[in-house]
Amino acid sequence: MKQIKSPMTSPRNFAGLALVMAALLSLSVAATPLAAATDDDSFFTHLHTEKAMANVTVSPGRAGPVEIAIQLETTDETPLAAKAVSVTLVDTQSGRKLAPVEASRDGEDSWHVKVAQLTPGRWMLGLGISISEADHVSVESPILIK
Repeated sequence: MKQIKSPMTSPRNFAGLALVMAALLSLSVAATPLAAATDDDSFFTHLHTEKAMANVTVSPGRAGPVEIAIQLETTDETPLAAKAVSVTLVDTQSGRKLAPVEASRDGEDSWHVKVAQLTPGRWMLGLGISISEADHVSVESPILIK
């Protein structure tokens, strides 16, 4: 009995398929943004933990003075009335850490911070959220400043 070889099972085809899959995977990873850009050069990112979520908009998303708007939610997507919110920023390339800034309350679940000067590059944005006297949440996300 003669065994029939399928052209799809040859070692050369497996190697080619592996190269194509690796190329597609690298394209999808490279195309993943750190934050979603908007038309006005601001960006938005969503941070979450088991206890809290934050919708954060950095405006503008380029070097210079920026304003950071924060909207807090519970994991059920209802407004989260926190006692206090602080923001930390660390330049991931140089390791330079800006002094933590206490956010100002804009409403029940809205906060904002003004940062005098950010340089271009990758930064780690951290939020310290005080839900109550005994309940604190920390969350961070990378951001890119142009």
